[in-house]
Amino acid sequence: MKPVGSLVSAFLLAAAAAFAQPPATTTAQPPAAGQKTGLATSIQRGYAGIKGNLTAAADKLADADYGFKPGSMPEVRTYGQLFAHVATAQFGTCAAVKGVPNPNMGKQLEQELKTKAEFVKALADSFAFCDDAVSSLTDANVTEFIKVGQNEVTRAAALYGLIVHDNEMYGTSAVYLRARGIVPPSTEGRGRGRGRGGE
Repeated sequence: MKPVGSLVSAFLLAAAAAFAQPPATTTAQPPAAGQKTGLATSIQRGYAGIKGNLTAAADKLADADYGFKPGSMPEVRTYGQLFAHVATAQFGTCAAVKGVPNPNMGKQLEQELKTKAEFVKALADSFAFCDDAVSSLTDANVTEFIKVGQNEVTRAAALYGLIVHDNEMYGTSAVYLRARGIVPPSTEGRGRGRGRGGE
C-alpha cells in the first residue's frame, strides 16, 4: 500500500474510533466490554458530541463579540458567521439525507444574520432539522444511496462528511474563544485535577 493510502486509511480508522466513543459532553456510559457498535450508532454518537460542543460554543461569547474575528483578512468569518456557515451546511446535507427540499434555500445566513440570538436560533433550527435524519439511521439504511447534487452517496458518507465539517468549524471556533480568554466547551472539566484549571 502506498504511504498516502496508508495515511488515509489510518485517519479514517482513527476517525471511526473517535466517533464510536460516547460524546464527552454527555453522561452516557461507555459500552460494556465486548459490545459491538455499528455504523449507525457511531454516526449518532459523533453527531450528538458535535451538537453539544457547537451549541455550547455558540453560547460562550456575548452578543457584542459575535462580530469578532481573529484577523484582519476579509475572508475570515466573524464568530457569528461560523455558526451561520454550520447551519447552512446542515440544512443542505440533512435535506439531501431526508429527501426533502432545503428549507434554507435562497437564504444567505452569513450575510443576513446580525445578532447572537439570530445566529444561535439558526444553529438550533439546523440541528432540529437534522435530528430525525440522524436518529432514524439504522445499520440497514445507513448504506443506502441518496442524491447529493448530481451525485449519489451513502447516508453514512453524507453524515460523516457533515460531522467532519462541523468538527472543523468547532475547532475554528475554539481559536476565537481562546483569543477572548475563554476555555472551549470540549476542554472544560478535562483538566480538573491537573493544576491547570481545565485549560
